[in-house]
Amino acid sequence: MKKFISWNVNGLRAVYQKGFSEIFLNLDADIFCLQETKMQEGQLDLDFPIYHKYFNYAEKKGYSGTAVFSKEEPLAVTYGLGIPEHDTEGRVITLEFPDFYFVCCYTPNSQDGLKRLSYRMEWEDAMRGYLSSLKEKKHVVYTGDLNVAHEEIDLKNPKTNTKNPGFTIEEREKFSELLASGFHDTFRTLYPDTVTYSWWSYRFSAREKNAGWRIDYFVTDTMDFVIDSKIHTEIYGSDHCPVELLADL
Repeated sequence: MKKFISWNVNGLRAVYQKGFSEIFLNLDADIFCLQETKMQEGQLDLDFPIYHKYFNYAEKKGYSGTAVFSKEEPLAVTYGLGIPEHDTEGRVITLEFPDFYFVCCYTPNSQDGLKRLSYRMEWEDAMRGYLSSLKEKKHVVYTGDLNVAHEEIDLKNPKTNTKNPGFTIEEREKFSELLASGFHDTFRTLYPDTVTYSWWSYRFSAREKNAGWRIDYFVTDTMDFVIDSKIHTEIYGSDHCPVELLADL
Protein backbone atom coordinates (compact mmCIF):
# COMPACT_ATOMS: atom_id res chain seq x y z
CA MET A 1 0.00 0.00 0.00
CA LYS A 2 1.19 3.50 -0.84
CA LYS A 3 0.23 6.79 0.78
CA PHE A 4 0.15 9.92 -1.36
CA ILE A 5 -0.34 13.44 0.03
CA SER A 6 -1.04 16.67 -1.85
CA TRP A 7 -1.09 20.12 -0.26
CA ASN A 8 -1.38 23.66 -1.58
CA VAL A 9 0.86 25.39 0.95
CA ASN A 10 0.25 28.96 -0.30
CA GLY A 11 3.92 29.79 0.12
CA LEU A 12 6.32 27.07 1.22
CA ARG A 13 8.62 29.46 3.06
CA ALA A 14 5.63 30.77 5.07
CA VAL A 15 4.27 27.34 5.98
CA TYR A 16 7.80 26.17 6.84
CA GLN A 17 7.64 28.64 9.75
CA LYS A 18 4.36 27.04 10.90
CA GLY A 19 5.60 23.51 11.54
CA PHE A 20 5.74 22.16 8.00
CA SER A 21 8.59 19.74 8.71
CA GLU A 22 6.72 18.11 11.61
CA ILE A 23 3.52 17.79 9.56
CA PHE A 24 5.47 16.39 6.63
CA LEU A 25 7.25 13.76 8.70
CA ASN A 26 4.14 12.81 10.71
CA LEU A 27 2.13 12.15 7.55
CA ASP A 28 4.95 9.85 6.36
CA ALA A 29 3.81 9.73 2.74
CA ASP A 30 5.46 7.67 0.02
CA ILE A 31 4.94 10.69 -2.25
CA PHE A 32 4.22 14.17 -0.89
CA CYS A 33 3.53 16.91 -3.40
CA LEU A 34 2.98 20.65 -3.03
CA GLN A 35 1.37 23.42 -5.00
CA GLU A 36 1.81 27.20 -4.83
CA THR A 37 5.31 26.96 -3.38
CA LYS A 38 5.94 30.62 -4.37
CA MET A 39 9.71 30.28 -4.36
CA GLN A 40 12.80 30.02 -6.51
CA GLU A 41 15.70 27.61 -6.35
CA GLY A 42 17.94 28.11 -3.34
CA GLN A 43 15.44 30.08 -1.24
CA LEU A 44 14.78 27.25 1.22
CA ASP A 45 16.84 24.21 2.17
CA LEU A 46 14.52 21.30 2.99
CA ASP A 47 16.41 18.39 4.51
CA PHE A 48 14.39 15.18 4.18
CA PRO A 49 17.17 12.65 3.47
CA ILE A 50 14.98 9.67 2.56
CA TYR A 51 13.14 11.63 -0.14
CA HIS A 52 14.06 12.49 -3.70
CA LYS A 53 13.10 16.13 -4.32
CA TYR A 54 11.78 17.73 -7.51
CA PHE A 55 10.80 21.38 -7.96
CA ASN A 56 9.18 23.24 -10.83
CA TYR A 57 9.58 26.99 -10.38
CA ALA A 58 7.60 29.72 -12.10
CA GLU A 59 9.57 32.23 -14.14
CA LYS A 60 7.75 34.96 -12.18
CA LYS A 61 9.22 35.24 -8.68
CA GLY A 62 7.00 34.52 -5.68
CA TYR A 63 4.30 32.94 -7.83
CA SER A 64 2.81 29.50 -8.43
CA GLY A 65 5.31 26.60 -8.40
CA THR A 66 5.11 22.91 -7.52
CA ALA A 67 7.24 20.33 -5.71
CA VAL A 68 7.24 16.55 -5.29
CA PHE A 69 9.04 14.49 -2.63
CA SER A 70 9.23 10.73 -3.30
CA LYS A 71 10.75 7.94 -1.21
CA GLU A 72 11.15 5.81 -4.33
CA GLU A 73 13.29 7.21 -7.13
CA PRO A 74 11.15 7.48 -10.28
CA LEU A 75 12.11 6.09 -13.65
CA ALA A 76 11.76 9.58 -15.13
CA VAL A 77 10.65 13.10 -14.18
CA THR A 78 8.94 15.55 -16.54
CA TYR A 79 8.31 19.24 -15.89
CA GLY A 80 5.30 20.89 -17.52
CA LEU A 81 3.13 19.64 -20.36
CA GLY A 82 5.67 20.06 -23.13
CA ILE A 83 3.63 23.02 -24.46
CA PRO A 84 5.58 26.30 -24.19
CA GLU A 85 2.59 28.57 -23.50
CA HIS A 86 1.61 26.40 -20.52
CA ASP A 87 5.05 25.75 -19.07
CA THR A 88 6.30 29.10 -17.71
CA GLU A 89 4.47 29.02 -14.37
CA GLY A 90 5.86 25.83 -12.81
CA ARG A 91 2.48 24.13 -12.58
CA VAL A 92 3.09 20.46 -13.39
CA ILE A 93 5.54 17.74 -12.35
CA THR A 94 5.14 14.14 -13.57
CA LEU A 95 6.93 11.20 -12.00
CA GLU A 96 6.97 7.91 -13.89
CA PHE A 97 7.13 4.65 -11.95
CA PRO A 98 7.02 1.06 -13.25
CA ASP A 99 3.24 0.76 -12.87
CA PHE A 100 1.91 4.32 -12.90
CA TYR A 101 2.42 8.02 -13.54
CA PHE A 102 2.08 10.48 -10.66
CA VAL A 103 1.06 13.95 -11.86
CA CYS A 104 1.20 16.93 -9.48
CA CYS A 105 -0.71 19.95 -10.79
CA TYR A 106 -1.54 23.50 -9.74
CA THR A 107 -4.34 24.50 -12.12
CA PRO A 108 -4.46 28.18 -13.15
CA ASN A 109 -7.07 30.29 -11.36
CA SER A 110 -9.53 32.09 -13.63
CA GLN A 111 -8.94 35.20 -11.48
CA ASP A 112 -11.19 38.10 -10.51
CA GLY A 113 -13.54 39.14 -13.26
CA LEU A 114 -12.79 35.81 -14.95
CA LYS A 115 -10.08 37.61 -16.89
CA ARG A 116 -8.15 34.35 -17.30
CA LEU A 117 -11.10 32.05 -17.99
CA SER A 118 -10.38 31.69 -21.71
CA TYR A 119 -6.77 30.69 -20.93
CA ARG A 120 -8.08 28.29 -18.29
CA MET A 121 -10.21 26.57 -20.93
CA GLU A 122 -7.14 26.09 -23.14
CA TRP A 123 -5.23 24.74 -20.15
CA GLU A 124 -7.98 22.26 -19.29
CA ASP A 125 -8.05 20.85 -22.83
CA ALA A 126 -4.26 20.54 -22.90
CA MET A 127 -4.16 18.84 -19.48
CA ARG A 128 -6.93 16.39 -20.41
CA GLY A 129 -5.06 15.47 -23.57
CA TYR A 130 -1.85 15.03 -21.60
CA LEU A 131 -3.47 12.79 -19.00
CA SER A 132 -5.24 10.74 -21.66
CA SER A 133 -1.93 10.12 -23.43
CA LEU A 134 -0.40 8.89 -20.17
CA LYS A 135 -3.41 6.66 -19.48
CA GLU A 136 -2.77 4.80 -22.71
CA LYS A 137 0.59 3.63 -21.32
CA LYS A 138 -0.06 2.87 -17.62
CA HIS A 139 -2.14 3.90 -14.61
CA VAL A 140 -2.40 7.59 -13.71
CA VAL A 141 -2.63 9.32 -10.33
CA TYR A 142 -3.45 13.01 -10.94
CA THR A 143 -3.51 15.33 -7.95
CA GLY A 144 -3.31 18.88 -6.78
CA ASP A 145 -5.20 22.12 -6.40
CA LEU A 146 -7.41 21.85 -9.49
CA ASN A 147 -9.16 25.14 -8.70
CA VAL A 148 -12.71 23.93 -9.29
CA ALA A 149 -15.55 22.87 -7.03
CA HIS A 150 -17.22 20.35 -9.31
CA GLU A 151 -20.72 20.08 -7.83
CA GLU A 152 -22.86 22.15 -5.48
CA ILE A 153 -22.00 19.78 -2.63
CA ASP A 154 -18.36 20.85 -3.03
CA LEU A 155 -18.75 24.37 -1.67
CA LYS A 156 -20.65 26.06 1.13
CA ASN A 157 -22.46 28.72 -0.89
CA PRO A 158 -23.06 27.50 -4.44
CA LYS A 159 -25.84 29.90 -5.39
CA THR A 160 -23.79 33.04 -4.73
CA ASN A 161 -20.68 31.71 -6.49
CA THR A 162 -21.96 30.62 -9.91
CA LYS A 163 -20.06 33.42 -11.68
CA ASN A 164 -16.97 33.32 -9.50
CA PRO A 165 -13.62 31.69 -10.31
CA GLY A 166 -13.67 27.99 -9.51
CA PHE A 167 -17.42 27.49 -9.82
CA THR A 168 -18.30 28.76 -13.27
CA ILE A 169 -20.29 26.48 -15.55
CA GLU A 170 -17.32 26.41 -17.92
CA GLU A 171 -14.83 25.19 -15.31
CA ARG A 172 -17.22 22.61 -13.91
CA GLU A 173 -17.97 21.29 -17.39
CA LYS A 174 -14.27 20.86 -18.10
CA PHE A 175 -13.93 18.74 -14.97
CA SER A 176 -16.95 16.72 -16.11
CA GLU A 177 -15.22 16.21 -19.46
CA LEU A 178 -12.15 14.88 -17.67
CA LEU A 179 -14.25 12.38 -15.74
CA ALA A 180 -16.12 11.39 -18.90
CA SER A 181 -12.79 10.65 -20.60
CA GLY A 182 -12.14 7.81 -18.15
CA PHE A 183 -11.02 9.37 -14.87
CA HIS A 184 -12.45 9.24 -11.35
CA ASP A 185 -12.73 11.82 -8.56
CA THR A 186 -11.65 9.39 -5.84
CA PHE A 187 -13.11 11.19 -2.83
CA ARG A 188 -16.52 11.81 -4.37
CA THR A 189 -16.69 8.29 -5.78
CA LEU A 190 -16.08 6.82 -2.32
CA TYR A 191 -18.12 9.41 -0.41
CA PRO A 192 -20.93 10.63 -2.68
CA ASP A 193 -22.85 12.44 0.07
CA THR A 194 -20.05 13.68 2.34
CA VAL A 195 -19.75 17.44 2.75
CA THR A 196 -16.18 18.47 3.48
CA TYR A 197 -13.83 21.10 2.11
CA SER A 198 -10.12 21.57 1.42
CA TRP A 199 -9.88 25.37 1.03
CA TRP A 200 -11.22 28.29 3.03
CA SER A 201 -10.77 31.97 2.30
CA TYR A 202 -8.65 33.88 4.78
CA ARG A 203 -11.44 36.46 4.86
CA PHE A 204 -14.60 36.51 7.00
CA SER A 205 -13.34 33.79 9.40
CA ALA A 206 -14.29 31.28 6.71
CA ARG A 207 -12.41 28.35 8.19
CA GLU A 208 -13.87 28.86 11.65
CA LYS A 209 -17.34 28.88 10.05
CA ASN A 210 -16.39 26.00 7.73
CA ALA A 211 -17.49 28.07 4.73
CA GLY A 212 -15.15 26.32 2.32
CA TRP A 213 -14.65 24.72 -1.07
CA ARG A 214 -13.38 21.27 -2.09
CA ILE A 215 -10.91 22.13 -4.84
CA ASP A 216 -8.02 19.75 -4.04
CA TYR A 217 -8.31 16.30 -5.58
CA PHE A 218 -6.90 12.89 -6.22
CA VAL A 219 -8.08 11.75 -9.65
CA THR A 220 -7.27 8.27 -11.03
CA ASP A 221 -7.84 6.37 -14.25
CA THR A 222 -9.47 3.52 -12.31
CA MET A 223 -10.81 2.90 -8.81
CA ASP A 224 -9.40 -0.64 -8.82
CA PHE A 225 -6.28 0.26 -6.83
CA VAL A 226 -7.89 2.94 -4.64
CA ILE A 227 -8.16 2.01 -0.96
CA ASP A 228 -9.23 5.36 0.51
CA SER A 229 -9.29 9.09 -0.21
CA LYS A 230 -9.09 11.55 2.69
CA ILE A 231 -9.19 15.27 3.41
CA HIS A 232 -7.13 16.38 6.43
CA THR A 233 -9.25 19.27 7.70
CA GLU A 234 -7.47 19.07 11.06
CA ILE A 235 -4.16 20.27 9.57
CA TYR A 236 -3.53 24.01 9.48
CA GLY A 237 -0.70 26.19 8.15
CA SER A 238 -2.23 27.19 4.81
CA ASP A 239 -5.64 28.27 3.52
CA HIS A 240 -5.80 24.73 2.07
CA CYS A 241 -5.49 21.46 3.98
CA PRO A 242 -3.72 18.34 2.70
CA VAL A 243 -5.57 15.62 0.81
CA GLU A 244 -4.57 11.97 0.83
CA LEU A 245 -4.85 8.86 -1.33
CA LEU A 246 -4.19 5.33 -0.13
CA ALA A 247 -3.53 3.06 -3.10
CA ASP A 248 -2.58 -0.53 -3.80
CA LEU A 249 0.16 0.30 -6.29
